[in-house]
Amino acid sequence: MNIDESIFKAYDIRGIYPKQLNEKTAQLVARGYLKILSEKLNKKVEDLSIVVGKDIRQSSEPLLAEVIKVFLNSGASVTDIGLISINDIYFATGNYNFDGGLIATASHNPPEYGGFKMPIKSPDYKKTVEFISGKDILKVIKDLPEADEPKKNGKLEKKDIIEDHLNHILSFTDIEKIKPFKIVVDTGNGMNGILMPKLFAKLPCELVHLFSDLDGNFPSRNPNPLIKGAADKVSQKVIDKKADFGFIYDVDGDRMFMVDEKGNFIRGDIVLLLIARAMLVKHPSSAIAYNLICSHAVPEFIEKWGGKPIRSEVGYYNLTKHMREEDGIMSGEVSGHFAFRDNYYTDSGFIALVLAIQALSEDGRKFSEVIKEYQLYSRGDEINLKVDDIKSKLDKIKTHYRDNIKDEIDGITVEFTDWWFNIRPSNTEPLLRITVEAANKEELKKRQEEVLSIIKN
Repeated sequence: MNIDESIFKAYDIRGIYPKQLNEKTAQLVARGYLKILSEKLNKKVEDLSIVVGKDIRQSSEPLLAEVIKVFLNSGASVTDIGLISINDIYFATGNYNFDGGLIATASHNPPEYGGFKMPIKSPDYKKTVEFISGKDILKVIKDLPEADEPKKNGKLEKKDIIEDHLNHILSFTDIEKIKPFKIVVDTGNGMNGILMPKLFAKLPCELVHLFSDLDGNFPSRNPNPLIKGAADKVSQKVIDKKADFGFIYDVDGDRMFMVDEKGNFIRGDIVLLLIARAMLVKHPSSAIAYNLICSHAVPEFIEKWGGKPIRSEVGYYNLTKHMREEDGIMSGEVSGHFAFRDNYYTDSGFIALVLAIQALSEDGRKFSEVIKEYQLYSRGDEINLKVDDIKSKLDKIKTHYRDNIKDEIDGITVEFTDWWFNIRPSNTEPLLRITVEAANKEELKKRQEEVLSIIKN
């Protein structure tokens, strides 16, 4: 079987189209998906009901067409909800009577990529959407027989979910409490460009919409908001329009970041605090999951506000797992993912947006003044360091800092009174990812240099 195994990731499937991922691979992915879904839910394939959609990438239409063909030929029922964001497929899979979902998307990768994300109804938890891993798909398709099964006639329908999804998003907030802010939103020619104006039509806010046109070449900026320079245009637009604040999304729509009224880009863990405070007002004493590279300000404020902080390994799957097992109300990451229990334990960049707007409405201060309160420490951006021998470098860290190791649940976390750091290996590249936080900028710079020196020398 001639497939590129590197495209099968921990959470999804992504590769350059058609060099790494093509229509033939899409057929195999669809067959593997059906087999896993059938076994997980203990259903015959012909009894499965699956919702599908696609993003605006040039690869997505032909790849999804092959998947739908395989589903129908296997006898499964398929509902096509068309051009959608990743938020929409999560909602549709959880809200309606579907067994699973599939969206043709390559997340925030460059335009030449294609891919799939594959949410499914959890067989173990009610009102929960989980995911089929790309790596699990790879294991299954390696053992698939070459010959196709006899063709059956599955049922294909189309469905418009927009109004239902809008009502679901707005159920998380109280519109009467929202102030008439002027807000810049940069959807980057990506999929949130569809729903965003419809959402703002129901809010008392003025929308200044940047890069609203759908364009799979993403000509306006980098598809990933975290790439240097990607947020420059939304920051400048906030200043030019004298807006109250702004939002920027990755092009498949799930990750959300903010800029304040001065155009400053705000990290995801600080935005998490803004949203967490609003959630804890509505759900007192609730648990909130955060990953271990968030600022220490996150658990400190959650406890101060009467909540229970849940420390998690980095990664979407880990956070949702802790949410379910420890009864968390929501989770958030530095990377801009925000998931909610009442959104089937999945991400929603839209729910995060309305909660942030309500939080700022109720606070009454300018955004820059609010977040100044949350920025207790100086946290450096993640450093990605290419190394030849990851194990030996980690051993050096363990030896040097052996008396201050907090834990090794995800890489190594080392803590001192006035600073801490985490160092963890990449799952896909020969990289060490290093996060350092200290009491102030001077101490941060000093400690970053110290850690890097130990690794390099």
